[in-house]
Amino acid sequence: MHNTELSRSALEFSTADRLELARRLVESVVEPAPLTDAVKTGIRRIEDIAAGKVAGMTEEQYRAAVV
Repeated sequence: MHNTELSRSALEFSTADRLELARRLVESVVEPAPLTDAVKTGIRRIEDIAAGKVAGMTEEQYRAAVV
């Protein structure tokens, strides 16, 4: 399957399946290392947004928060 077709197919997966696929892909190209607390927190927050548990920020809100 061509990369473009594969990408289109993957985007039709459920949110949970896309997150699992993303984890597996990243793990396949990086050397395994223990996750820091900050990375664990980041992953949890991304999963909370993807699952609809919390609302994400707009780009405008983000930029205002980091100023």
